[in-house]
Amino acid sequence: MSGKGEKKRGDKYRGPVMMRRSQIDSGTTDQRLLDSRGPSDWVHTDPWRVLRIQSEFVEGFGALAELGPAIGVFGSARTQPEDPFYAKGEEVGRKLVEAGFAVITGGGPGAMEAANKGASEAGGASIGLGIELPFETGLNQWVDKGINFRYFFARKTMFVKYSQGFVVLPGGVGTLDELFEAITLVQTQKVTSFPVVLMGVDYWSGLLDWLRDSVLAEGKISEADLDLFTLTDDVDLAVRLMVEAREGRGPTARAPKQPE
Repeated sequence: MSGKGEKKRGDKYRGPVMMRRSQIDSGTTDQRLLDSRGPSDWVHTDPWRVLRIQSEFVEGFGALAELGPAIGVFGSARTQPEDPFYAKGEEVGRKLVEAGFAVITGGGPGAMEAANKGASEAGGASIGLGIELPFETGLNQWVDKGINFRYFFARKTMFVKYSQGFVVLPGGVGTLDELFEAITLVQTQKVTSFPVVLMGVDYWSGLLDWLRDSVLAEGKISEADLDLFTLTDDVDLAVRLMVEAREGRGPTARAPKQPE
């Protein structure tokens, strides 16, 4: 099947470097950075890695500095085109663009591809922040401006710096990591508070019930922490919250319940 920016199967990206066939290895740059086992030569090589890390920040800041208002969209790479949430992701991307936002995703397949597709087809800025992984193959075909990162922490910085809010579609461990990191940064006042919308009442309700009935009940979080989420199936509500936050109107968070 042909399509915009289509890439052959089997490609692997390590930052700006593309590898195929015998050149593909099973490790990642993050793995090598964080692994202190084995020989002590890491003592001598790690300082040089700082230059590579620095280059990722420079490339990211340079590429996104003039992006304008943007919303990060998270979701599973495993979401199939026939899944209702793929169509929901396209709607999210399209309506965010219509409201004057750029759309930033992780650049992968599934829900990320859907949001990029909606944004690109609507004529907006469709951004993908890719990451070197052993089981994914670069940016999806609907990314119009993409950056491939070696290091998760550099990539996450770009999400937080250039997004004014987040829409979180159903996803797995990676999506949960991105969701809770965003909430932690708001909770600890490391970033200016921004709206976080969980899209999919049936999917996310169990998580919020556990947070309320177990985590809150045990005193591990406060009631106000639950107000950092908005839970809905309504794309128009999600977009409206982003617009209100951009314009400084009303609170940037809503209680975790489905709107009446």
